Amino acid sequence: MSDDILAHIPALRAYSRALCRSIPEAEDLVQETLLRAIENARRYEPGTNMRAWLFTIMRNRFLTNCRKSARERTGAMDCVSTVARVKADQEWHLQANHMWAALEDIPLHYREAIILVGVLGESYLDAARILDCDIGTIKSRVNRARSMLREVVEPML
Repeated sequence: MSDDILAHIPALRAYSRALCRSIPEAEDLVQETLLRAIENARRYEPGTNMRAWLFTIMRNRFLTNCRKSARERTGAMDCVSTVARVKADQEWHLQANHMWAALEDIPLHYREAIILVGVLGESYLDAARILDCDIGTIKSRVNRARSMLREVVEPML
């Protein structure tokens, strides 16, 4: 029986493409049809028209899928699954390059403070020791550096 089924696959593909709107849906329908035919092989009566039997299975699966999709309405425009959760890698890369360019444009004393605290994770106290200034000065420089970077980077987002 499996040889007979394989001989009908091209006809099943053609029929499924006539029924479905897209090629991937048509291929899925062919696979569902073949799966159902194999599961119900014991119901097939040898000597009858296998092609008609397979087409009947395909048509029934297609109609069942149509009824199911009408009830479920998956993939609608308001579906959250269509909304990208994470931006593409190249966008992040471009934003990072833009951020580093903006970082190079701010004055050196602000850049040193923001790199020590914001990038390297040093505490305000350790940054003050490294740069040999008061902790309040470091806090002020970090705050001003963040503001300068925000002005340049936020319009991109």
